[in-house]
Amino acid sequence: MAAEKPVAIVVGASRGIGRQVAIDLAKNGYRVVVAAKTTSDASASDPFPPNPNSPQSTINTVAREITEAGGEALALQVDVRDFENTEDMVRKTVQHYRRLDLLVYNSGAIWWASVEKTPMKRFQLMQRVNPEGLYGCVQACLPHLYENGENGGKGEGRIVVISPPVYSRFLRGKTAYAIGKWGMSALTMGLAMDFNREGRSEMAITSLWPAAAIDSAATQNVDTRRAELRKPTIFSDAILAIIKAPATEVNGRCLLDEDFLREQGVTNFSQYDLVPGGGPPRRIMPAELPSLRVREQDDEGNRVDSTSRRAAKL
Repeated sequence: MAAEKPVAIVVGASRGIGRQVAIDLAKNGYRVVVAAKTTSDASASDPFPPNPNSPQSTINTVAREITEAGGEALALQVDVRDFENTEDMVRKTVQHYRRLDLLVYNSGAIWWASVEKTPMKRFQLMQRVNPEGLYGCVQACLPHLYENGENGGKGEGRIVVISPPVYSRFLRGKTAYAIGKWGMSALTMGLAMDFNREGRSEMAITSLWPAAAIDSAATQNVDTRRAELRKPTIFSDAILAIIKAPATEVNGRCLLDEDFLREQGVTNFSQYDLVPGGGPPRRIMPAELPSLRVREQDDEGNRVDSTSRRAAKL
């Protein structure tokens, strides 16, 4: 009897990078839940498929692209600012496919400006969509990710988060955005420590960020030279490499797409150039990143567990 195909939820999959990730996961044997806010009548899409970086690309058109190519996909609308809505999306996923193996969190709100020029409403939106939305999706998915595999009930699920390594230059000109994105990376590093402490050796959460800018909905502006962009397939290839790697190799790491693919033996990066022959795109990320480990890394001190304290009071 053939093994049941794994199931992935890709949140923020209606356009750009998220769309490409969903499509390439389906090509590699995943049944994919295509999740985001934007919906449409995919049967009425003209042209089809629509421009992948345009508002005409929705969870419905992406699901149609996958199914017409022979894959399996389910379009589920979700507003990650509403935890009950997020829980409902995960519940519908498990009801439909009876399992969950992978969460890719690509949803994001962007506003790049100084603190003075970032209105409170913009700041709040970014925090709700970026770290809070991720936290809600992780909370809703974890019980189901823990059910997979033969690891003593401790799970073999994977989580991939679109957030950057932590270093000071990233703050420049986008502090409000960086606060939320670093919060997402903090969740990656912290949940990885939980997995290790709880003996969940086959579980892994990993953050991923582009080393060079990628053709996506966020880079469709006149100030961006097309030759400076890469195809989104570099990002989906990096995600595929992450989820195929041993959990211990990627758990808790904040990776860059190009650099991790190099670790896996990829040498031809011209295949990802958006403009053929345009030369390698300029890196937007440092070649070397600081280590955040300290000498006392393994000294937990007197660790406090608030759930135990609360239970004792009850």
